[in-house]
Amino acid sequence: MEYVFVGFGGIFGGITRYLLGKYISSHSKAKLPIGTFIINITGALLLGILTSASTSKEIYLILGEGFLGAYTTFSTFMYEGFNLFNGKRKLNAVIYVLSSVILGVLGFYAGSKIIIN
Repeated sequence: MEYVFVGFGGIFGGITRYLLGKYISSHSKAKLPIGTFIINITGALLLGILTSASTSKEIYLILGEGFLGAYTTFSTFMYEGFNLFNGKRKLNAVIYVLSSVILGVLGFYAGSKIIIN
């Protein structure tokens, strides 16, 4: 049954990431992959909230492992960061990678402090 919970959440997380990423990218003139950046930071924040909330195992599997696992994307983050390096935009690549990691950790931390147990 755990696979069903993860798969159910993953379907919606993947679709949300795809639609939101396309929307953000189409409305942005940023020189960085801002869609993936925003998605990964908000995903870290939401995962921080979820892990600090008292939820059932099933809810965590659907939302944490499933939805947020599919919503955030390390592979796209790596692909876009690598393309910035290859595209002779090394400074943009460094800014993108470092700010993603730092703000991701801070987002998770902030999210974990939002819920007061």
